[in-house]
Amino acid sequence: MQKNLQPIVKNLVLIGGGHSHAIVLKMFGMKSLPGVRLTLITATSDTAYSGMLPGHIAGFYNHDECYIDLQSLANFAQAELYVDTVVGLDLKNNKVLCANRPAVDFDVLSIDIGSTPATLSVTGAATYAITAKPVAQLLKHWDKLVETITKNPQESITIAIVGGGAGGVELALSMRARLHRILAKMQQSSPNLAIHLFQRDTELMPKYHQSVRHQIKQILIEKGIKLHLGETVCNVAPKNLIPNSSLQTARVNREVFEVKCESGLMVECNKIFWVTQASAPEWLKTSGLKTDKQGFILVEDTLQSQTHPHIFAAGDIATMVNHPRPKAGVFAVRQGKPLFENLQRILLSKSLKPYKPQKEYLSLIGTGDKRAIATKGNFTLPPHKLLWCWKDWIDRRFMKRFSNLPQKEPKNRSSADYNNLC
Repeated sequence: MQKNLQPIVKNLVLIGGGHSHAIVLKMFGMKSLPGVRLTLITATSDTAYSGMLPGHIAGFYNHDECYIDLQSLANFAQAELYVDTVVGLDLKNNKVLCANRPAVDFDVLSIDIGSTPATLSVTGAATYAITAKPVAQLLKHWDKLVETITKNPQESITIAIVGGGAGGVELALSMRARLHRILAKMQQSSPNLAIHLFQRDTELMPKYHQSVRHQIKQILIEKGIKLHLGETVCNVAPKNLIPNSSLQTARVNREVFEVKCESGLMVECNKIFWVTQASAPEWLKTSGLKTDKQGFILVEDTLQSQTHPHIFAAGDIATMVNHPRPKAGVFAVRQGKPLFENLQRILLSKSLKPYKPQKEYLSLIGTGDKRAIATKGNFTLPPHKLLWCWKDWIDRRFMKRFSNLPQKEPKNRSSADYNNLC
């Protein structure tokens, strides 16, 4: 009989490789629990750090600098990694249903899958628009667009971005900065590029203080980004080139779409990026967990589901009932440690600790030119290079937590495996 094998007592399953779960895995690697099998189910083997994504699009960071290697992190945590898509939950039998593998049993479950832009309510958006998430798909389209413009800088390109929150604004500024550098290098004039930003509210970034909104609006105007405020996009459709088309200089084989608003405004473009209000996947809305109107899991101060206390949620996919906060990466990062502590406590049958997120938080918003705006509450500092350096230092420090990790093999075995070895 082989000795020193720890039989499995509990199965802890993590769905999603979001910021909170990255921290949980790192902390389990530093403080594991005997008898607990840890499993991570995620659609991709790496995950983008949202704080550096605009900088990556702007060309300031390469892939490795802003992506967390989930395989390496799982090895450090001695966790099993299943790269698969979750399609549902069987809450009666405590199973996670996957697209390509057998169901995964759990005793305790945690969900941190982020959110996706809501597109289904707009005709044609799900078919023709490029959503900001999943990030891998966004970057695939973006890299292809950059390659096309690099090879054909003389041709005109028009980009539409739907959604005027912080994500849409940073995307517009980052894309504009990257493409302008390419065109300048090729000695092409900027009129070859047009970026349109659509926002259904009359203000950009409505959840931020007026001082930030004013500065952001002025920056966008100065950069030549065309703003369509108070415009609700209602239809997206492909359009054939015609002689009078405003995009008639485009190549015949380049895609041309028409973005139509409820006001009657119509804009032709070559690419549409969708960065609207966040939503939850359909499988979660029908899982049986209690959710809010958008489908996000309602959780208590302990980050436990209101209806299923053995299920936890964090990051964008969770809504704290007593402390609702914006869907921002800063909260996902801050939830990592309390989530880890409560997961360990429930596995050890200990009482859980409540977590209360801060009401005001620092936002460092990049402007695409290695400057950033700093804002917290009603206090705002205008764009400056030093603020970008501060943001860059914070982001690189966060990513450093997940680099050069000691690699270990998963040590946990199933009870069946343990018995077979005896």
